[in-house]
Amino acid sequence: MSNIVLETKNLTKTFGVAKAVDSVNITAYEGEVFGFLGPNGAGKTTTLGMTLGLVHPTSGEARVLGQRVTPDRTAALKNVGALLGAPAFVPYLSARKNVELVSRLTPGVNGKRIAEVLELVGLGKVGRKRVSRFSTGMKQRVGLAMALVHRPRFVILDEPTSGLDPAGMREIRQLLRSLAEHGTSVLLSSHLLNEVQQICDRIAIINHGRIVAQGRVDELLNGQKPGVRVTVSDVESAVRALEALANVSVQTNGSSLTISGADSQTVMNHLLQNHIIPTEVAVQKNDLEALFMDVTSAK
Repeated sequence: MSNIVLETKNLTKTFGVAKAVDSVNITAYEGEVFGFLGPNGAGKTTTLGMTLGLVHPTSGEARVLGQRVTPDRTAALKNVGALLGAPAFVPYLSARKNVELVSRLTPGVNGKRIAEVLELVGLGKVGRKRVSRFSTGMKQRVGLAMALVHRPRFVILDEPTSGLDPAGMREIRQLLRSLAEHGTSVLLSSHLLNEVQQICDRIAIINHGRIVAQGRVDELLNGQKPGVRVTVSDVESAVRALEALANVSVQTNGSSLTISGADSQTVMNHLLQNHIIPTEVAVQKNDLEALFMDVTSAK
């Protein structure tokens, strides 16, 4: 097994009586792209904050590159790059100057490296332009350059493709895979599940502060029951009927229902027994979106 770059052990954070993060155990390895997923408010940001020494855990611990990290113990973070949310810039300076400012925090980063990382993120030809003139997607690229300029061993990225067009998203996806193949481990947090499925080796999904799924993407999908999509005229009656089935989750979208946890024959039989006749029935292929909906909406 490859070296561990991130390990949390029973990581917990409470705010008053509310547990934002509850006994989270995740492990990310050297040379992989690790996806960290969850609905809004599930505990992702708080967990990432604790792994970067920005938030004190209530209990448990986070270890990065083998060293424990807290707001008082941040030695390991010199080998970590991060892009969390919208990057912060000096708007009247160029992209190159902004990256240069960040690079001064790390001895040995020279002009050649700055030019190299700007080229790496697709800004080689516009590095001397003011950041204030950049689009949202171009600003994301500058933020990514700032996270990578010191050649970190581990990078934590939250929505790095925000604001990018499909071509730009593909470029960043290829970049992240290249980084992992050359030894820089990547933790990727994103709501773009199709992107995550294409790029990540392993994932963890958090919901209500707890990890509800973790493992290799291919193995998690292979163990997933295919979803069933039905179209009905009376959505409310169909939902009530299907939610009576054990271990079944139902998502609605207009007149369509997506059912996880039961096969198509079971769904059809149950609807017909309740005098509901679907106008359309389709079995959905296994994908990360279906898995995500299944584990985050389970009763």
